Amino acid sequence: MPGKKIPPPLSATQLSARATIADVAREAGVSKATVSRFLNHRERLLTPDIAARVEVAIAALDFSPSPMAQALKRGRSRLIGLVVADVSNPFSVAVLRGAEKACQEAGYLLMLFNLGNDSQRESEAIEALTAYQVEGLILNTLGRDAGAAAEAARHGKPVVLVDRRHQDMQADFVSLDNAGAVRLGARHLAEAGYRELLFVSEPVKGVSSRMERETAFRNFVSESAADVAGLSGRTFESAAQDTEGLDQALRDLRLRAGDRLAGVLSSNAVVTLRVVAAMARLGWRLGADVGLVGFDETEWSPYVGPGLSTIAQPTDELGQLAASCLIERLKGLDLPPRQILLSGRLVPRGSSVPTRSTPLSL
Repeated sequence: MPGKKIPPPLSATQLSARATIADVAREAGVSKATVSRFLNHRERLLTPDIAARVEVAIAALDFSPSPMAQALKRGRSRLIGLVVADVSNPFSVAVLRGAEKACQEAGYLLMLFNLGNDSQRESEAIEALTAYQVEGLILNTLGRDAGAAAEAARHGKPVVLVDRRHQDMQADFVSLDNAGAVRLGARHLAEAGYRELLFVSEPVKGVSSRMERETAFRNFVSESAADVAGLSGRTFESAAQDTEGLDQALRDLRLRAGDRLAGVLSSNAVVTLRVVAAMARLGWRLGADVGLVGFDETEWSPYVGPGLSTIAQPTDELGQLAASCLIERLKGLDLPPRQILLSGRLVPRGSSVPTRSTPLSL
């Protein structure tokens, strides 16, 4: 065509790299806006000749538009942010799997931010995920950062809380029925004959799920003492590096028990491993010397000692429900904040069977 400037062919280096809209425009001899119109199926705004040139250029360059870029142009990223307190905790991993499954089925991608148990990073996590244009947030955090609620509200994105509440944050909440689960484990120990009980938890203050479980344990002991002769119970808060403190708490448990059976209810899988390690250091046997029921059914629970009795949480379902609640909000559901509590399930094994036959060494 006379007067038409033919663009130079692209080099081998250009062809080997991922083609861009600018490459397509240069190859077709048109503007980037023209290519954009073609990609957004607005060919009616182009002449047949120009549309054909763009189509040929796209084929020649093997160009495929970025899904993220197209989604952002439509105001949708199809991304959901998930913030967890500690990705090494089996509970968090299981919730992640459930949420990811629900997101995948609904056409969303899940983006993870791990706090590493640093509660001061909650606002930072929300800010970072928002920068990636996530459409909503699922929070499984400690709930100690007062600014996190304000940060989420400032961005105006829907939020669903899992397991732990945030003060002043009005959002859907999905969790285990902590009070019911504690009663399930404590009652099992009492019915097995254990009379001196110890509830072992990570530091309780400021974490709603830990506070709910500790309160439920104290309530169970006080309410059951009249019906179960000799029943007594205390709480010990276990810090990660304080192995001697936990060892001493178990010794004190046995001293208080005297001739009665002593049992431990541990608040999560992390604490359960600490208790098992302490029992090994003391040379004690699970069930036979001190009974144990732990929150969280893990893959290794059946293989530790005589098998660990556990309170299984419906973690996969919790993750799926959290993601489903959020996606409903993204689709326009407008209801007051919902609270969904799921029941735990007792899985009894040898660690809660009293078979003591020899005196303990304290």
